[in-house]
Amino acid sequence: MNKLKNIPVVRKELLFPFIIITSLFALWGIANDLTNPMVSAFKKVMPELSNVQASLVQFAFYFGYFFMALPAALFIRKYSYKSGIILGLVLYATGAFLFYPAAANEEFNYFLISLWVITCGLAFLETTSNPLILMMGDKETATQRLNLAQAFNPIGSLSGMIIAQVFVIGALRSDDYTTEAYNALTSEELAAIRENDLSVISVPYIALGVLVLAIMAIIIVTKMPKTAEEDKMSLSESFKKLFANKNYIYGVIAQAFYVGAQIMCWTYIFQYVDNINETYGMELTATYFNVAAMVSFLVGRWIGTALMKTINPSKLLMLFGIGGVICAAGAVVLSGMAGLISLVAISVFMSIMFPTIYGIALKNMGDEAKIGSAGLVMAIVGGALMPVLQGSILDWGGSGFSDVKVLGFIPEVNFSFILPLICLAVVSLYGYTTFKLSKK
Repeated sequence: MNKLKNIPVVRKELLFPFIIITSLFALWGIANDLTNPMVSAFKKVMPELSNVQASLVQFAFYFGYFFMALPAALFIRKYSYKSGIILGLVLYATGAFLFYPAAANEEFNYFLISLWVITCGLAFLETTSNPLILMMGDKETATQRLNLAQAFNPIGSLSGMIIAQVFVIGALRSDDYTTEAYNALTSEELAAIRENDLSVISVPYIALGVLVLAIMAIIIVTKMPKTAEEDKMSLSESFKKLFANKNYIYGVIAQAFYVGAQIMCWTYIFQYVDNINETYGMELTATYFNVAAMVSFLVGRWIGTALMKTINPSKLLMLFGIGGVICAAGAVVLSGMAGLISLVAISVFMSIMFPTIYGIALKNMGDEAKIGSAGLVMAIVGGALMPVLQGSILDWGGSGFSDVKVLGFIPEVNFSFILPLICLAVVSLYGYTTFKLSKK
């Protein structure tokens, strides 16, 4: 253990490249959490959408990861990590700029396409950046190093949340009306409000596209470190080794469930708060609680990274998973503020999960790690599928959030968080099984 304490997480000669790559983690954090509130935003601007239809925002966004992760891995395998990063940024900016024609045509499906293109770019960035960070130093500190880099992702996420609240949700004219008042407006008034609000939604994405191009220009002129050359194996051999690696296969499954839990908690907190406001006559702002969740997530990530100096990452993953399950149970069965606080607290325990699962699953890999990385990024598809399933629970009794009371006292919106509970239990189980193996 003392030996591990003496090994630097990042060597001095790699510090600057580490910082440059780490900046990308914040960049995709902005996109992720600018998009999470859009499920609620589109539902308000286009009230004809059901909860399931509105949740297609998340499906389109996270399906891009599944679609593009393997092509991204094959691309960087043939060319270089830097080429993969640049292509990812080009796709990211293209998707962001597509919001302009989507708003001009007032077509929901065009917005979905734009989001999908953005995440095709993010798939390149994540498939490239995560394994590159793992390689920037000693193997013994790889998981800790990735946790350190990923700790900057919530900073981008916080920025995305604040942008969403100030420049989108807070500026939507359709949110200024009650359902009855909105339905009483003339068709001309409704058309004007929709045109305004769709333009409001598109502006932050277009601005984000400009930022992405600026960062891409910096990366183009930055010299990236060359990673150690491994013995190149054939593609078929890479897949054969990966499918024979149970630690990796279970890691992909755990990652899918983790991402599903994260996206559900950060997406449907808006509906959870809306239900509390309607039930108790309160005026809570969901974004503030989402920001509190992200701050908790950030603090948990820093604490978890520090704890890994003395605690086995698999053991820590198991313990954090158990904590997440307990908080998710509170979000289901507790009412009002108690349930909301439990929902926010889940983020503390989700904080270390993505990079820790990533590091454990790719441990001791050689050249097959490039393809293995793609599988773990493809697992982000859990964030596409799970929110749709949760949205279907919200539609059980109608468009409201408390049309059905499960067991006579649990509103359907509360009960829907049984899904994150199950997902976090799967993650905890992965931590337990890999901890047992590490002891052997």
